[in-house]
Amino acid sequence: MGDHAFNSDKRSKITSEFTFLQMASQSDYKDRQFLAVIGDEDSVTGLLLAGIGHVTTGADAQKNFLVVDGKTDTSAIEAAFDRFTEDRKDIGIVLINQHIAERIRHRIDTYTAAFPAVLEIPSKDHPYDPEKDSVLRRVRRLFGE
Repeated sequence: MGDHAFNSDKRSKITSEFTFLQMASQSDYKDRQFLAVIGDEDSVTGLLLAGIGHVTTGADAQKNFLVVDGKTDTSAIEAAFDRFTEDRKDIGIVLINQHIAERIRHRIDTYTAAFPAVLEIPSKDHPYDPEKDSVLRRVRRLFGE
């Protein structure tokens, strides 16, 4: 009986999480056709060469990427994250190097919107650590781990 109740509790948590994603209306994602990236020079260059680069039209043209180095202020990273997740309605996925995400971890961990999805990626010089990944930590909480 105890295992059944535990599994039932897990299922209800997972169901509520997926229900949240399903509740996102089509208008929330139908125009989200671009990726954005916040990363080191190598990561951003590789993704731009793969074809993700986009600049909006108009007087306030905005790029969908930010190259971060040792001199980049944390406030600039936060501003790009906010721009990609709140202002730009054409971004569907935000990729961020995990070591850069650590600099704005408070923003990453409190971000709960379904769109755009925020995914942490490794870089050439900084290996991926699943213990730090905000998405994997949320999944572990859902499963009670």
